[in-house]
Amino acid sequence: MNLIRIESIDKNNWEEVLSISLLKPQEKFVPSVIESLAWAYIKPWDEAFDPYILYKDDKTFGFFYLSYTPNSTNNYWIGGFQIDKKYQGMGLGTQSLKRILEFIQEVHRQCEVISLTIEKNNDHARKLYEKLGFVNQDKENQDGEIIYKLKLK
Repeated sequence: MNLIRIESIDKNNWEEVLSISLLKPQEKFVPSVIESLAWAYIKPWDEAFDPYILYKDDKTFGFFYLSYTPNSTNNYWIGGFQIDKKYQGMGLGTQSLKRILEFIQEVHRQCEVISLTIEKNNDHARKLYEKLGFVNQDKENQDGEIIYKLKLK
């Protein structure tokens, strides 16, 4: 099985991640890679904001970021998760999310809860996250997105 590789975005690969694009109707559901990279610099929510690139067979196919408070147990947020339109429908969303959850636990061993938000009418994302154990908190963030959490321990 070909493993999904996660790498930090840096001066050597940042241009690769800019090639990721979504289908038009999906663009409203997730921030653009450019917007997310700007947030990594500005850190609008938490002390740390790490953008990552997803690879399979050395091909760039996806992106996400992790916004968090270092050394906390419960303030880790996955955001901006997206699969390039050329790679959708191949099961990479599920495989990637499983790998992202493993990765967070490897890098942030103290993490007990992972959170994320979903646009209200993004049924595809909702099904994916619920399938992997994320639970609707019946709360919205300031942008009207629904908050989901996954307890790890």
